[in-house]
Amino acid sequence: MDPAPDEAFELDRDAIRSALLDERQRLRAELAESIPAPGQMTYGSQAAAASQVFDQQRDLALRDRAEQHLELVDAALERLDAGTYGACRRCGKPIPPGRLEALPWAAHCIDCQRIVDREH
Repeated sequence: MDPAPDEAFELDRDAIRSALLDERQRLRAELAESIPAPGQMTYGSQAAAASQVFDQQRDLALRDRAEQHLELVDAALERLDAGTYGACRRCGKPIPPGRLEALPWAAHCIDCQRIVDREH
């Protein structure tokens, strides 16, 4: 018989909360860093300017990903506070402890995550 999500993670709640708070702090620090704008282009520096623009676009994409990750971490903390942490948001079954250990912000079991990923 599988334990209920609250029972399965009762002993690890403090460690889970600590890991999530550490991750949130790391992401907030990452998001606080500024992204340098490309420098002024001069004659003959098109390649350098293109490289700068590429770097800026990469940094903006990484920032967007960090913002999305921060939303997942905040949602996991809310589930932890609400007592629903560890239950798949789609099917309600317990998320395997190994998955939550690897990804403490996971909101879905592996099977449901595959379905969610296909829908997007």
